[in-house]
Amino acid sequence: MKPYCAIYSTFLQRAYDQVVHDVCIQNLPVRFAIDRAGLVGGDGPTHAGAFDVGYLTALPNMVVMAASDEVELVHMVHTANAYDTGPIAFRFPRGEGEGVELPETPKVFEIGKGRMVREGKRVALLSLGSRLSACMSAADELAKQGLNITVADARFAKPIDAELVEQLLSTHELVLTVEEGAAGGFGAHVLELAALQAWNTPNYGRIVPLFLPDMFQQSASPQEMLAEAGLDADGIVKQIQRHLQHQSNEELHVQQHLS
Repeated sequence: MKPYCAIYSTFLQRAYDQVVHDVCIQNLPVRFAIDRAGLVGGDGPTHAGAFDVGYLTALPNMVVMAASDEVELVHMVHTANAYDTGPIAFRFPRGEGEGVELPETPKVFEIGKGRMVREGKRVALLSLGSRLSACMSAADELAKQGLNITVADARFAKPIDAELVEQLLSTHELVLTVEEGAAGGFGAHVLELAALQAWNTPNYGRIVPLFLPDMFQQSASPQEMLAEAGLDADGIVKQIQRHLQHQSNEELHVQQHLS
């Protein structure tokens, strides 16, 4: 028998002690299928799954995946089913999928490995989960402005694909992590990894984490809530433009000081 626990992110919060003591300490291969991960529109702040990445990645033995679309979710269900080493979780949002055709034959992902979706230069977006389509739309908009950026899908919040992170940091001036979750989640772990590996030096790009605002967002349409959080395509474009402008101003200030 392969145990599954299918549950809303917000309800799993109430069972956190059981996850720690009854699953993770014993390293049992329980599969957590986490629905309502991220903003939930009209379901409101009581049902918003903003915290699961943070509270699950803190636990030893836990593997955490986040699906960017329904195809990725099919593969993650298959990956979780094949994983018997310990507990594993896959999160997915409320609402409709992207409308992509489902695969006839699911894959088993290599644990802790992300993927490159679009290769560019100077700026990279490292998305976890549901914000990948917004990242792609942001990249399309920036391409019209002459800036071809890289987009990558992390797939795993734990373990993080360290090789992919280093590749992005070593070849881009700016790397933005994008997630539909609270502060202290995926972006925080990428920053910690960079600090531990000494990737936060002038030889590497700067990391900017994008995540949900530090508030309980009130009920609205999903589009309105994402716009308020700055996690829609327009918000991501504005963040990139703002940080590139700030970086240009800093470089100009240094040049003026040296001259």
